[in-house]
Amino acid sequence: MPKIDIDAVPKQLGSGYPAPFDRPCSDRIRQRLGNAGGLSAFGVNLMRLPPGGWSSQRHWHSHEDEFVVVLEGELTLVEDGGETLLRAGECAAFPGNSGNGHHLVNRLGETAVYLEIGSRDPADVTTCSDIDMMSTNADGRFVHKDGSPY
Repeated sequence: MPKIDIDAVPKQLGSGYPAPFDRPCSDRIRQRLGNAGGLSAFGVNLMRLPPGGWSSQRHWHSHEDEFVVVLEGELTLVEDGGETLLRAGECAAFPGNSGNGHHLVNRLGETAVYLEIGSRDPADVTTCSDIDMMSTNADGRFVHKDGSPY
């Protein structure tokens, strides 16, 4: 298995969300390690989340499983049932079609680092829990929940 040179993997700042939903995620940094390694069945992203940042809008997936493990720092997992602190070495899993909207928030004064791992089901629909937004893996566009474009 070829070693991935993490320093050579492009860093993507922010998110693809339309304004104003992009603001809480504007300083996050994603490196798509799975893509760099040629993976196609699932994705692996190395994420850096600065103080005050959100991993994403709170969301859930129709067909994809998702898994996160904190490598450095602490993050607050916010989901339908409340909040849970995740420290380095701890993880969380989200089965597809659970309807459990979730995201991570960095409430401390240092950057947190974590891995997010998820399947890449072409039929997946991502639904945001707190705002009128969703997207599909088929085209990646963000639309209102009635399907109308932003």
